[in-house]
Amino acid sequence: MSKILNTYNRKKISFTKGKGSYLYASNGKKYLDFCAGIAVCSLGHANDYLIRSINKQSKKLWHVSNVFTIPEQEKLAKRLTQKTFADYVSFQNSGAEATEAAIKFARRYFYSKGQPKKNRVLCINNSFHGRTIAAIFASNSKKAIEGFGPKVDGFDHFNFGDHKGLEKAITKRTAAIMVETILGEGGIKVIPDFCLKGLRKLCNKKKILLILDEVQCGVGRSGKFFAFEYAKIKPDIVPIAKGIGGGFPLGAVLVNKKVASGMKPGTHGSTFGGNPLAMSVGNAVMDVMFKKDFLKNVSKNGKYFIYQLNKIKSKYPKIIKEVRGKGLLIGLCLHVNQAKFIQKLLDNNLLTVRAAENVVRLLPPLNVKRNEINLGLKIIEKVCKKFK
Repeated sequence: MSKILNTYNRKKISFTKGKGSYLYASNGKKYLDFCAGIAVCSLGHANDYLIRSINKQSKKLWHVSNVFTIPEQEKLAKRLTQKTFADYVSFQNSGAEATEAAIKFARRYFYSKGQPKKNRVLCINNSFHGRTIAAIFASNSKKAIEGFGPKVDGFDHFNFGDHKGLEKAITKRTAAIMVETILGEGGIKVIPDFCLKGLRKLCNKKKILLILDEVQCGVGRSGKFFAFEYAKIKPDIVPIAKGIGGGFPLGAVLVNKKVASGMKPGTHGSTFGGNPLAMSVGNAVMDVMFKKDFLKNVSKNGKYFIYQLNKIKSKYPKIIKEVRGKGLLIGLCLHVNQAKFIQKLLDNNLLTVRAAENVVRLLPPLNVKRNEINLGLKIIEKVCKKFK
């Protein structure tokens, strides 16, 4: 009997090794991994370049403390700010930590401006911003918050796509609007570019901050480094994680100068955040992602994948209701039982993961090969054909 706390319905399968887009199980089977650790293994498994980078750093220095200057951290922060909207970066260990920090930074900004009561954050109902006590109340999913009261105050909510409800929910105490640019756990729902532009204009008009949570959809997953780049806007705060570490725990919060002005020594910290070992991996991931045409290839493969999935949908309209997503963040919204469909994909050696609204997520590594996408398509069509 397992001594691990029973917080997951784990499948009766374990893996002994991985390489690229494949995982090898203890049962001897080879699986095509379109889960990628839930959008984490951005460059696949056992990537040779990442292995060399982490091995090199592991022989020099793993951890010191943020009370000292960490050159590897300075390097990654500089690269991130040069390539994005941001002026400063704060390193964390995970997506949940990054979104928590983003909330703190927004509140602290108005506090520093003499407006301590301007501290509420407006979020989408049934979104996902992490599993910490504040993040679950920011998300406001009944399933996530059940049994974890009392309620953590400071969050207001509106429904996805309800523009009038959004404006009505803004009060004099609203400090920021925080949304996922593409809702991941919520069902791979893409916020349209015109809505993102509208959000930016609304935040400017109301003189509040815009937080775009790109923990799942960021770092190349959409075909651009950040998904909001399609809308050609600049947010104030962006929490990231998952893909930036390529499988190693790493998160960060990117902010502009305005937000950074509210943060002073002692206002936030992390024991492990930004340690040399994590930074070596983050820098290695950036080496690959910032190469010419890498993101263009992600976009091309994403468009190809989605186009082919829509062809399957047209053949099996009673199975697949809708194909959602952007880049290699793709969702199949089903008419049929989600759990059974995922199990049948697994039976055919394809690994996927669920999302809300009866959606199956397809999250291959960003460097997935075209023939691997074709294999995934073949398995999906096979399951659709035989599904009962």
